[in-house]
Formats: sequence, structure tokens, C-alpha cells
Amino acid sequence: MALGNIFDKQIAEEIIQRIERLQPDTPALWGKMPVHTMLAHCNVTYEMVYEEGKHPKPGGFMKLILKLFVKKKVVNDGEYPKNSPTAPQFIIKDERVFETEKSRLINYIRKTQELGSAYFNNRESHSFGKLSSVEWNNMFYKHLDHHLKQFGV
Repeated sequence: MALGNIFDKQIAEEIIQRIERLQPDTPALWGKMPVHTMLAHCNVTYEMVYEEGKHPKPGGFMKLILKLFVKKKVVNDGEYPKNSPTAPQFIIKDERVFETEKSRLINYIRKTQELGSAYFNNRESHSFGKLSSVEWNNMFYKHLDHHLKQFGV
């Protein structure tokens, strides 16, 4: 499956338009997260990229496990199955404000698109080591697409 390219301005704006269609009471088609929690959950990926120290990096053994058993599922171009398990650092336990999380996510997407694929090519990820720009794109795009489909947009 070919994924959209989050580094392409038109694709990034299409994702943002989908986010803009969400409302505080948009119901999920599957899963347990309300929409404000889903937005905060999606922000974690970008926090790991742009907010150094906000999320502790995995230790050597855990990073090896992530590289061997999780990385391929996250960076390939296959869709995530509905109701897939969530890594602990992506579980949002506190209450979040819909508009704040929505705005943060849109800003992160725009920043990522503006930095472009060259910026991300061979950049070290939080959990998986160095990733190609294609792997970064797959990770960013398919996670967003999965959760936007979860909420019908």
C-alpha cells in the first residue's frame, strides 16, 4: 500500500483538513479513546521528535526489542489493525483540552512538512535508531491516517 507523503504540502494540508473536521463530540468508530485523547495520543509521536526530554528514551535492551519486534510494524506501509495495542508512553491518562491538542497537532504537522524529508533522512528516532525519510513518513502518516479513520474523517 502506498501511503501519502506527509512531507508534501498538499498531503499535509489534506491531513490538516481532516483534523479540522473533528469536533469535541466526534464519536470513535472503534476503540475507547475520546477524540481529545486521540489528538493528544497523536501528539506524542511529535513530542518525541521535537521536545527533547519530555519522554524518556528506552534503554539499550528495550531499544533492541523495539528495533527487532516493533519497528517494522511502525515504519512499513501496512495499515495498523483496529484496536491495536498501544505502547505505554502513548497512553494518555489525564484529561486534555480538545482545541489545545488539535492546534498542537496541526502545528506539528506543518513543522514536519516544512522541515521536509531531507531533514528526517537518516535522523535518529526516539525508539528505533536511524530511519530513512520513507520510514519517517510511514510512521507519521499512517498513525495519523489510522486515528482519523477511527473518528470517521
